[in-house]
Amino acid sequence: MKNTPLTRAIAPVLFAFAACSISTLSTAAESKKEPWQLAEETEVWEPVPPVVSAPANGVPSDAVVLFDGKDLSKWESVNGGGAAWNLAQGAVTVAAGKGDIRTKESFCDVQLHIEWKTPTEIKGADGKLLEGQGRSNSGVFFQERYEIQVLDSYNNKTYPNGQAASVYKQTIPLANATRAPGEWQTYDIIFTSPKFDGDKLSKPGYVTVLHNGVLVQNHVEIQGATEWIGKPVYKAHGCAPIRLQDHSNPVSFRNIWLRKL
Repeated sequence: MKNTPLTRAIAPVLFAFAACSISTLSTAAESKKEPWQLAEETEVWEPVPPVVSAPANGVPSDAVVLFDGKDLSKWESVNGGGAAWNLAQGAVTVAAGKGDIRTKESFCDVQLHIEWKTPTEIKGADGKLLEGQGRSNSGVFFQERYEIQVLDSYNNKTYPNGQAASVYKQTIPLANATRAPGEWQTYDIIFTSPKFDGDKLSKPGYVTVLHNGVLVQNHVEIQGATEWIGKPVYKAHGCAPIRLQDHSNPVSFRNIWLRKL
């Protein structure tokens, strides 16, 4: 076709007609496909998830077992040396004054399962009822900085952002699912570690907590390191250990395992 004023004028029309024709043919072809052919177009076959066995009341096959009731070989004292807490009947109990214990291995994003129990005795040496933060206090620290509170919160009034399953002094749990003193409790926690670009926070941490099977923290943002006094702030860090707190109360723990995410 010669390049003339007429051809230049009709070229866009011809192009639009051709495009319309192709679109019509494509639509017609689509309409002739069988339902199973249309369904196949949204099927994604890769990557294939790894197989993980998950026995009832057991430990997933890809989990790291941190404490199986037999020894504390995967733990150490924050004061140096081995973990000096009391080991008996498949559980480890805080030895007041011996200090916190932490895992020898460091972790980033994890799914953690841990069971804990507070003593049935809820009176002090003076015979008075222990109350508030003084009743069987401990904590589970992720990366040695971010605490999920452990406390006997069964008929025990305290500030809600410091009760059992709180992100201590940050986020109040959605419900109080605490069982009576002397009963074993479970935490199933999904922890997403904060991310840093040099010394600057690029993405905050997040945590989801199920307390005795009840969702009590729903992907809440961690505001910074746990502080007893003052506001939480972030300081850049990498992967770090899981830490259990010695708050001078004989809280017991068992069946501790995690999955790296």
